[in-house]
Amino acid sequence: MKLIGTPASPYTRKVRVVLAEKRIDYEFVIDSPNDAETRVPTYNPLGKVPVLITDDGTTIFDSRVIVEYLDNASPVAKLIPEDIRHRIQVRRWEALADGCTDATVAVVMEKRRPANQQSAGWMARQNGKIDRALEVMSEELGTRAWCSGDHYNLSDIAVGCCLDYLDLRLPDLNWRKTCSNLARLAEKLAQRPSFKDTAPPAS
Repeated sequence: MKLIGTPASPYTRKVRVVLAEKRIDYEFVIDSPNDAETRVPTYNPLGKVPVLITDDGTTIFDSRVIVEYLDNASPVAKLIPEDIRHRIQVRRWEALADGCTDATVAVVMEKRRPANQQSAGWMARQNGKIDRALEVMSEELGTRAWCSGDHYNLSDIAVGCCLDYLDLRLPDLNWRKTCSNLARLAEKLAQRPSFKDTAPPAS
């Protein structure tokens, strides 16, 4: 099994954390879609990472699809609940975290454009999404230990990867001060081997 992605991609990291929690062996192939000689479009016509290549050569893309496949591939450490109501709660958390990450990526990409081509209005809209997502995540986490239910699951993985990506790309946001309960969750997740071993590079 191969995983194609980049160390800094929060979506690739989400899959890597799941692979670690499920104790599934794989080969990590680093390939950035932004490189001139990238082969990512060969595996995913959308030209995005991560892409999982199964042992029979099947390609699976979009992190949400990949993690569901992986959770069913091994009985170890079930991360997506069987109960439909709880499952929807977990996937809702994942969608919220991924949406916050999407907005963060959009801001980062816009900031990389020449200053005279950047759209302040566009960045304001994306920053609004980030602020609202953090507010809702903080409100819904409340005083609970985990995002959804009484145990660690995919919702916590998705939120943890999102928060770490915010630290990496938007360090001035200072979300830890306004969302102290999310900060506590992030610190707890940072102690898990699956998060330590997949930590994104500093730059």
